[in-house]
Amino acid sequence: MPDGVRYYFGAEARLRRAVEDVAMSVFAGWSYEEIATPALDYFALFDRGMGHGEAQRAFRFTDTDGRLLALRPDVTSSVARASATLFANRPRPLRLCYAASVFRQRPRSHAEWRREWTQLGCELIGAAGAAADLETLLITIEVLEQLGLAGRFRITLNHVEIFNGLAAQLALDATAREELRRIIDTRDTDALNRFLAAHTQSAQTNAARHPLTRFTGQSDIIAAARQQLTDARSTSALDALAEVWRVLEALQLSDCFEIDLGDVSGLDYYTGLVYKIYVAGAGTRVGSGGRYDELTANFGGREPAVGFVLDLDALTDVLARSHSTLALNGQTQPTIIDDDDIATRFRAARLSRTNGERIELK
Repeated sequence: MPDGVRYYFGAEARLRRAVEDVAMSVFAGWSYEEIATPALDYFALFDRGMGHGEAQRAFRFTDTDGRLLALRPDVTSSVARASATLFANRPRPLRLCYAASVFRQRPRSHAEWRREWTQLGCELIGAAGAAADLETLLITIEVLEQLGLAGRFRITLNHVEIFNGLAAQLALDATAREELRRIIDTRDTDALNRFLAAHTQSAQTNAARHPLTRFTGQSDIIAAARQQLTDARSTSALDALAEVWRVLEALQLSDCFEIDLGDVSGLDYYTGLVYKIYVAGAGTRVGSGGRYDELTANFGGREPAVGFVLDLDALTDVLARSHSTLALNGQTQPTIIDDDDIATRFRAARLSRTNGERIELK
């Protein structure tokens, strides 16, 4: 078999289906309509939607007419195109959800080795502000709780304009901006202190007090950031993050979350709140989401949008290792049908199935 693919069978396959059913049931409970997107599409769709760098990881090949095709590496791009074209005249906001396989080329690692996996996702298009961001966060929490993962997950929050504001405040060119992003992404506090000291007039001791050197926390991180980041972009981002946190505290959900100013990967795709989803026992994150207000402009008019995806396969793996009983719900011992006369055997089989029984033919 090729690297990055695998079979699912028996109890594990049932568990995988049960996880999908739970997620789709929660999405439907929040009035999200299911959408099925093509697994095969033009590469240009993903090049415009994901950005050139990420789209290059798609499996690509040439159609008979010479145009470049790709196996779907992302669902959000397809949904954004549909919202801007097929659903352009529908009332906003659009609430769309899906369970779909995606395919990407990536080097094999212990944590992220799959080249085919299934995304469970929600997209809320045409809604701006904290209320829309919180809607997707609450749906995420409900799915994880319904899967029996309460107390085992953590969602990290950040806002892209905090990093963008810092980069603008330091007047960084493109090269220095990417260096800063790399340093923060690797959580190298010493390197960050040196970088900040070299690009500011303040002493290194002041740089060491910068909230980005602390990376993670709760409302204390927002308060610390306000002392250091005073430009309009960062202030607005911190206000938005603080409003989300205020509501989470009011709902007594703040223990499920952390502020993570070190989450700066993939910021070019997002325009506001970003978050990543972690579950104890999983080797890597099991989902991610955020606001992407510029994406639909690639296919028509610009409109606000926010969404998230959960990795069905990663969730299945962690639930299987914890011996989840989710897949056993509704599974009963089969009624054994055994008769030498074929007609009698299948008559009994049809009767049992009419009564909704699980059967096994001998």
